[in-house]
Formats: sequence, structure tokens, C-alpha cells
Amino acid sequence: MSDNVLIRVTNLSYRYPRTKKYVLKNINLEIKKGEFIAVMGKNGAGKTTLCQCLNGIIPNSKRGRVKGKVEVAGLDTQNSSIAMLAQKAGMVLEDPETQLFTTKIKNEIAFGPENLNYPVDDILKSIEWTLKVVRLEGFEERPPTALSGGQKQRLAIASVLAMKPEVLILDEPTSQLDPIGTLEVFGVIRDLKEKYNMTIVIATHKSEEIARFADKVLVLDNGEILAFDTPDKIFRNTDLLQQAWIRPPQVSELANYLTQQGCKIDSFPILLDQAVEMVDEILEAKRGVDGV
Repeated sequence: MSDNVLIRVTNLSYRYPRTKKYVLKNINLEIKKGEFIAVMGKNGAGKTTLCQCLNGIIPNSKRGRVKGKVEVAGLDTQNSSIAMLAQKAGMVLEDPETQLFTTKIKNEIAFGPENLNYPVDDILKSIEWTLKVVRLEGFEERPPTALSGGQKQRLAIASVLAMKPEVLILDEPTSQLDPIGTLEVFGVIRDLKEKYNMTIVIATHKSEEIARFADKVLVLDNGEILAFDTPDKIFRNTDLLQQAWIRPPQVSELANYLTQQGCKIDSFPILLDQAVEMVDEILEAKRGVDGV
């Protein structure tokens, strides 16, 4: 595997036990070190299944029929244990409650490294570092049950980061959070990419956040890749979004509405500042026509 390619998926197909239908079909994918990749598509498109293939839950925990190959940080997921893969690709689930089970935050973060027999000094340093990264400093002695939804999800991220994985995989991490909790979690994810150059794969429906932070968007539909490109190109492709049942950012919906009303738009926005510039151009053009 190339030094710059951290994840390589080759001709991957997968079906669950006791079923004949493949939920992933001939997936070919390369993800480079430091990239932030969003996996999007309607419910049932195969997003969660792909995430579980990337960290070895499939086929090591969930069996079924696997064709093809998945390599993560030089490890073949079909020939490596979950313990080995957890140190390369950590996964955060949709519901943080399913990942938190100790009585203190510091114990939650220490649980993974302890089971991997990390030295005590390394575990203590890891607790300090991860609490800083997820913005929970000073919360060491609190019980996880005392946290808000966004804080719990950040703690779940911290418990995975404590094992120092090269890839962080998140499966719908904000689907059960309010807007404030969503911003908190995406703020941490952004910092992991920008400050620590961590490779991130996230399955999500949050178009606004993905437009701001992701390097590329992988669009799945019925277990197949429809597109893999920059957010700019994905969110401007109306036909693709409709086919995959992906809601575009609200500013893109505004641009589409204005186009239908006869406004000429030179550059289709996906970010708020782009939308502000678009509206200014439309108003300036109207002032010119009206002679104001």
C-alpha cells in the first residue's frame, strides 16, 4: 500500500448471513492519509455496512459473505483481529449510550488502552490529551450519565482516540443530537482533521456541515458507488442528489429556488458566504436593470 493511501477497498461485495442479497456491490475506493470523507445516501444505501467493513467488525464480528479486499493502514481486515484493527481504525456509533458503561469519564477513556495493555503512564497521558481534544477538560471525575447528548458523543470519540487510531470512523454520530450538540461534535471532528491531520470517515445526512468540512463525498445507492467527488461538485449535481435522496445544503436549495424564479446565478453556492455573495450579485443586477 502506498504511503499516502491509508484505506484501500478493492472489489468489495458483502451480504449478511442467511440472505442472498448483497448490500455492498463491487466497491472500489482509496482514501488518503489526512482526508475527511463523508459517506452519504438514503437509509439502506449501505453506509453503516461500509463503515463496519472498514474497521473489521465485518467480517470478524458479523459474518456473512465477503468478496474482495479491505486494507486499512497496511492490515487486511479479513486476516487481522479486532484488537489489532482497533488500534488502526476506531469507530464511534450512532448512539453514544451504547458505548459508555463506566462510572467515571476518566475510566471510560482508559478502558480501551487498559485492555490493550498500554503502560500506565501512557494511559494517563492519553486521558489528559483526549479530554483536551474533545473539550471535556476538568470532567475527569464526573459520571458519563451527567453529560449532555453532545458531551456523551464527544466522550465516545475520546474513548476511541485513547487507542491512537490512524483512522476515525463515525456512523451517524449526530443523528440523535440537537443543533448545539451537532456543532460540538463537528467542532471536535474539524479540530482532529486540521490540528492532528487525522483521517476521518463519517456516515451522515448533515449536508451543511459536510459542505464546510469534508474533502470528498462518497455517494452510495443500493450498495453501489454513484459518485466520489468534492462537496462542491456533489452538492451542485441536482440529478445525483435526487437519485440518492440526499438533501442539499439550505443555501443550495435557495439558489435552486431563485433559479426557478428566473434569477441568473453564475456560481451555485454550497456555503453561507457563497450564498451571501450570490444574493448581492442578484440585487446588484436588479438595481442595474431598474436603473436605481
